[in-house]
Amino acid sequence: MLAQANLRKVAGPVLICMILGMMILPLPPFLLDLLFTFNIALSVMVLLVSMYTMKPLDFAAFPSVLLFSTLLRLSLNVASTRIVLLEGHTGPAAAGRVIESFGHFLVGGNFAVGIVVFAILMIINFMVITKGAGRIAEVAARFTLDAMPGKQMAIDADLNAGLINEEGARKRRQAVAQEAEFYGAMDGASKFVRGDAVAGLIIMVVNVVGGLIVGVAQHGMDFASAGKTYTLLTIGDGLVAQIPSLVISTAAGVIVSRVATDEDIGTQLTGQLFTNPRVLLITGAIIGLLGLIPGMPHFAFLVLGAGLIQLGRHLKKRAEAAKASAVLVESTPAAAPVENNEASWDDVTMIDTLGLEVGYRLIPVVDKNADGELLKRIKSIRKKFAQEIGFLPPVIHIRDNLELRPNGYRITLKGVEVGTGEAYPGQWLAINPGQVTAALPGAPTKDPAFGLPAIWIDTNLREQAQVYGYTVVDASTVVATHLNHLVVQHASELLGRQEVQALLTRIGKDAPTLVEDLVPKMFSLATLQKVLQSLLEEGVPIRDMRTILEAFAEQAGKLSDAHDLTAAVRLALGRAITQQWYPGSGEMQVMGLDANLERVLSQALSTGANPGLEPGLAHTLLAETQRAIVRQQNTGLPPVLLVQHALRAMLARFLRRSLPQLKVLSYAEVPETRTIKVVNLIGGLA
Repeated sequence: MLAQANLRKVAGPVLICMILGMMILPLPPFLLDLLFTFNIALSVMVLLVSMYTMKPLDFAAFPSVLLFSTLLRLSLNVASTRIVLLEGHTGPAAAGRVIESFGHFLVGGNFAVGIVVFAILMIINFMVITKGAGRIAEVAARFTLDAMPGKQMAIDADLNAGLINEEGARKRRQAVAQEAEFYGAMDGASKFVRGDAVAGLIIMVVNVVGGLIVGVAQHGMDFASAGKTYTLLTIGDGLVAQIPSLVISTAAGVIVSRVATDEDIGTQLTGQLFTNPRVLLITGAIIGLLGLIPGMPHFAFLVLGAGLIQLGRHLKKRAEAAKASAVLVESTPAAAPVENNEASWDDVTMIDTLGLEVGYRLIPVVDKNADGELLKRIKSIRKKFAQEIGFLPPVIHIRDNLELRPNGYRITLKGVEVGTGEAYPGQWLAINPGQVTAALPGAPTKDPAFGLPAIWIDTNLREQAQVYGYTVVDASTVVATHLNHLVVQHASELLGRQEVQALLTRIGKDAPTLVEDLVPKMFSLATLQKVLQSLLEEGVPIRDMRTILEAFAEQAGKLSDAHDLTAAVRLALGRAITQQWYPGSGEMQVMGLDANLERVLSQALSTGANPGLEPGLAHTLLAETQRAIVRQQNTGLPPVLLVQHALRAMLARFLRRSLPQLKVLSYAEVPETRTIKVVNLIGGLA
């Protein structure tokens, strides 16, 4: 294995040495034959590899292969020119059997025919294939570079939504960069092929003129014999170089012109050209009618037309048989029960904690047998949730619902609908983050997760939308992002007693004494569950269960109320809560309460255990807070309100329903090492 790896490493330097050697050292005819044959085999291999690749990056070495194959052909031209001019007077086999064969058998020994064939090959290669492939590579390189910012934003969006991890994001960014580098390299490498075609034409002219001079002046040949001998040798040399060049140019065109799918080019062609029986029948009928016209070659047209009609009929019968079989399976009734059994507890259907219902057009994206993309994303959602929130959410049960729209879906929590939307497989949702440069044609809608304006667009507009600044996601990502948003939003309702017990079992493996002393000796499981749910309602993860349980232990015998215990736990988690909204150790720019408003709220709090706010005060507080949040977000700061510890719980409960994006922290929860700056003030009441 090591020896094989070392051989691969030296393959490049050996090839360069061979190319330089052919340019400098004289080669015998036998070795020239081997090298010309190797050149033809190499070009065929490159063409086949390009046809069997699924996407351009599977053959990322193609630009380098293009360069080396071009240099190899040019060096062979130099070596063959040397031997043709030195030994051409001895006969047509002077430069080897390969050149002789191409000069005699392929063009019948007629140098005029050879010149015409060579010129046609040059025109096809230079004017058609190479020029077209170069133009495609140039446009692809430009659009790939223009689309890079949009693709990077899509990767960041998937990473933030939990659909991919850091390793997946790194690989996708690397693939985007490699794609841009590949098309940029192809744009430049196509110039090598065009230069090779021009060089072939010039070499042919130089060889003919040089051969005439050498044959007549040095070897005493008459002009006609020298012209015929050296022209045939030159044409053979040119053809044996231009045919591999044509094959390599075709491979370049295949690489840059194909659309990346999960099929190679041969499967794409046969699967898309010969699958519609109507097309085959109509084509066969047209060819057959042309064959009936007097003067036409009847046999060729009628045979081909009959073959196409027969193939079309065969495909049509097979499609009808498959359709009839599917209808038969669907219409076959289930076996009737022999007798009506008594009702049992097995007939009681339990409600799923989390459910996803889809219309019939979304079934393929959740079909396990079809390797549905949404199933993989749902697994990623549960894993990311467990890592970031701190407990494993229930399994999401997926089923089809024919009462929904064909492209509709519904997300349920304990049997109750919490979110709906529509997704269109085969199309892309272009989300407007607020900084797009142009509009797109499509069906306007809104992002179901965050309510941003969006447009459903066709696949061919995807890269254009990314260039315009849209965040472009597919149908599976739309549903997965919406589901992830709702699961995080309703995390407190997903934390049942079973999940709390599983958390205690998990932490008990590392700190068994801590768990045994607290639950159920000091606190009930229900109290712990209520405190954890209160933390989740305010967006505080419960990953640090050790700190939470130690806070419970400190309050054992002092506090028993869940609200008081929640406040104590928040104090213990203060550093983590602060880091969640203000990472690092920089200044915290927060919102604060006006002194008069804070005094009024403190008086209201002192009236009882469950104080209420006077309606006018409540309305003013809500309106002032909304305006402060807008000012805070306009400056790019998180909407965090910092208040006295005694007021925090009351304000958080009051403001949470109307302003779910607002987070209320207390001064006591902020570590002493952090600097606080109030940049927006709420209130100003007398």
